[in-house]
Amino acid sequence: MLPRISATAYLTPLREGGSLPGLMEADDLGTYVVKFTGAGQGPKALVAEIVVGELGRALGVAIPDLALVEVHPEIGRREPDEEVQELVTSSAGLNLGIDFLPGAVGYDRSFAVPRDEVARVLWLDGFVANVDRSARNTNLLIWHRRLWAIDHGACLRFHHAWGAPEAFAGGAYRWSDHVLTGRGDPRAVHDELSDLVTADRLTTILASVPDDWLLPDPTRPDPQAPPNAASARAAYVDHLLARLAAADRWLP
Repeated sequence: MLPRISATAYLTPLREGGSLPGLMEADDLGTYVVKFTGAGQGPKALVAEIVVGELGRALGVAIPDLALVEVHPEIGRREPDEEVQELVTSSAGLNLGIDFLPGAVGYDRSFAVPRDEVARVLWLDGFVANVDRSARNTNLLIWHRRLWAIDHGACLRFHHAWGAPEAFAGGAYRWSDHVLTGRGDPRAVHDELSDLVTADRLTTILASVPDDWLLPDPTRPDPQAPPNAASARAAYVDHLLARLAAADRWLP
């Protein structure tokens, strides 16, 4: 299960992305990039961050630690920026914290990275259909001479319009858009990583997601959406296992 902590101070907004995450201090003395439930992408992006982040870590991909962060609305009211005030106060309650990596720099292709590390990131991105790892926006960092993967909110597109697992399972992946294509071979690690993606592991990861984040979005009606948290967790497991079984259709 993810640790639960409380935010103690809002430090600064991070305006590089569209969701306006904030850098915050917490009562465990850590500093976190906090992504808010009230952001435009909504809780589904946070669900994807947890599922892909925790799965990636199990597969040997370097991903910053995650935590559930309790945010009190009073923290937002103290901020002079009205946009920040509205976002933080509307996100009162649990949000997602991502461990801040001080001194990390954005990846570019001048960095030499071991092919095995690259292959694991490529395999993970193909599996979860990550559309947000291009040369324009790598969502990769170099920290302590290692490649770190961040920002997985755009993965798992099936939960924006639920349907049969088979529809997601066999969807092709656009390898030509991936910033790491050609620098590692995801097929070389397929047998190892696919053995690690089990129903039990996925069920354990889904148990870390707060129930409220798994409920249907009343502002975007979807007649096929799972009606409650328990059925949603089972649906995520079904979709991911179906995609794993169809690996020959999305591997390069």
